[in-house]
Amino acid sequence: MRPVTGIPGEDFSVEDVRGSFPPEIAMQPLDGPVDAEVQIPGSKSVTNRALIIAVLADGESIIRNPLFSDDSYWLLNALTQLGFKIYVDESQAQVQILGQRGIIPKNDVDVYVGNAGTVARFLPPALALGEGPYRVDGVARMRERPVDDLVCAMLQLGAGVEYGGEEGRFPLMVRGGGIRGGEARVEGSKSSQFLSGLLMAAPYAEKQVTLWVEGGLVSRPYVGITTGVMREFGVEVDSSEEGRYVIESACYQAGEYVVEPDASGASYFFAAAAVTGGRVRVPGLGSGSTQGDLRFVEVLREMGCEVEIAADYVEVRGTGKLRGVEVDMNEFSDTMITLAAIAPFAEEPTRITNIEHTRHQETDRISAVATELARMGVRVEEEQDGLRISPGPVRPALVRTYGDHRIAMAFAVTGLVASGITIQDPGCVTKTFPEYFERLDALR
Repeated sequence: MRPVTGIPGEDFSVEDVRGSFPPEIAMQPLDGPVDAEVQIPGSKSVTNRALIIAVLADGESIIRNPLFSDDSYWLLNALTQLGFKIYVDESQAQVQILGQRGIIPKNDVDVYVGNAGTVARFLPPALALGEGPYRVDGVARMRERPVDDLVCAMLQLGAGVEYGGEEGRFPLMVRGGGIRGGEARVEGSKSSQFLSGLLMAAPYAEKQVTLWVEGGLVSRPYVGITTGVMREFGVEVDSSEEGRYVIESACYQAGEYVVEPDASGASYFFAAAAVTGGRVRVPGLGSGSTQGDLRFVEVLREMGCEVEIAADYVEVRGTGKLRGVEVDMNEFSDTMITLAAIAPFAEEPTRITNIEHTRHQETDRISAVATELARMGVRVEEEQDGLRISPGPVRPALVRTYGDHRIAMAFAVTGLVASGITIQDPGCVTKTFPEYFERLDALR
């Protein structure tokens, strides 16, 4: 195993990986239905939660099958800059971490998070446990993404945090000095990541923490992932239907943790089976998964696919026809672009609703998807909280990705069926799935 140096581009060459991609990739339609078993890398959502909890734990942890991508690299880099001892063995697909019982080893650190939303939202509450100060910042798009709900909740819990520039935006200045605890109200309508970040740091507050979610909670299953990983490291969260989360003072216990395959990443291959009338099986992902995005296969079932969810694999079989659907994707919105990319091939219109929060992600996803579908000649109606997509022929187009990995991956699936689809800036997939185009090409 080799140590993470904390120097971007030395041990983890994020920019080198991105630089290995051409400016554009021209997709070639498949000759027939796919028939494949596809290995999907570990979940980004689970990986970043496990890494943060492991550095807060007592002793040495091993994280197996973590995702190695832009987002996890930014987190690993930040953690090493903060003084944590981390060793990576990519050949064995594992990370070894020496946890410090809720202590942040270094203070006065500038933490750069790139465009990694989970890192930007998860780290500030954990940093409040250190002596400080810490400055958290990212790319220009990160400075546009909301963070005021996190800051308000941290202040209610007695954590020292303030804005380093424009109010409500990054950069943040975390003064440190610990978290007092008590009660806080957390707005949940923009992102569930604020609640998750607070939950993970809460066991180290001076007294019990009670969090109340207000305004509804988008992407609710991701909070289930958070509490599930916390449980695996020995800390229970008492939650209620009323949106109350109670965390007693505790210390995470180090151990081994296996990251399951990424359900969001698997969605593109399941969609490929659906749209080509073929079969795709993903091993390691099964009925015990905590990932809400696995619900995407139920949408495919509603569209007419055959779906099998076993204990240790998921398989989707296309039937040659796709029905249009109307679906509320609030709780698994990362897969809404996947559905939008295959909706033109359905027999009836498809309507996606309750995803307004996706306008505040890597890009305004509703607007971006509507724009690119229209450029492909697809009739699409953009709504404030969703999309209505009519079936019809797809014409050749250069798909702009807006630096958004999910747009690139989803519309590459469109190019498995429609001729003339070219993906611009395919390197953006390094955010969560660097080998994506290789795996997609292997379907041939």
